[in-house]
Amino acid sequence: MSLSLSDKNAAPALSVAVLLIAMLSLQGGASLAKSLFPAVGATGITALRLGLGTLMLCAIFKPWRLRFTREQRLPLLIYGLALGCMNFLFYLSLRTVPLGVAVALEFTGPLTLALLGTRRLLDLIWVVLAVAGLWFLLPFGDSMKTIDPLGAALAVGAGACWVLYILAGPRAGAEHGPATVAMGSLIASVIFVPLGLTFAEPGIWHWSVIPVALLVALLSSAIPYALEMVALTRLPARIFGTLMSLEPAVAALSGILFLGETLSLKQCAGLLAIILASAGATLTLKPKNNQLKEVKINTPPPQ
Repeated sequence: MSLSLSDKNAAPALSVAVLLIAMLSLQGGASLAKSLFPAVGATGITALRLGLGTLMLCAIFKPWRLRFTREQRLPLLIYGLALGCMNFLFYLSLRTVPLGVAVALEFTGPLTLALLGTRRLLDLIWVVLAVAGLWFLLPFGDSMKTIDPLGAALAVGAGACWVLYILAGPRAGAEHGPATVAMGSLIASVIFVPLGLTFAEPGIWHWSVIPVALLVALLSSAIPYALEMVALTRLPARIFGTLMSLEPAVAALSGILFLGETLSLKQCAGLLAIILASAGATLTLKPKNNQLKEVKINTPPPQ
């Protein structure tokens, strides 16, 4: 009997494989985007990826059909601005920080949010692991020579924007779910596409850049979002969140394979500590009635 992705009773292993492919697509797109930095600059690729990705999302979700109440408009604006700023800061950080390290630093934003307000002793373990990971990754002491402080700060800033994105998402998209991403991306594009084009390198105006930029948008937006929607409807929220903790490792692998980046043992240890902290926090998080709904709206980061 054939196995279809549309079958909600499909084997969990297939859903896990779909999610892993989505992560590989997302981080492969980030690697390809970074390879364009010499020609178009970090701000230029941000403008192209955000603008073209928005066109793809609008074609899929048709956000002009959505109706938002007065109470939803301010959260929607914050959501869109956070989405755009997150992309902008993340790509700026990639100029000087390895992809895996940047994603791990960005990941500390939602990890911190998940751990805030916890009162259990078990949660202290994940806090200690996360702090240890940051200590190994952030440019303290001798590591100042290997990680650019400004690049690290930009990645952490992207993580802070991710927190705003998570907090505003449920209020902005309570009625429209994943389609809210298209409207948020449209809001982000209005501000950050012109800003990115203003500071882009001259090579951005060459027609030869467009096919590669389209591939970046496809790998970073259309493919992962479509595949993640398949996985989200077939995997428990806990399992989905735990698997998403592998994102920094996938990013590091992508940077090594496609960009020739290398990580020191200390950086690998920091990356592993953050992955374990995120996975542990997800697995031991007390379930809430709306947990799955929030995960559907807010994960993964639209890099």
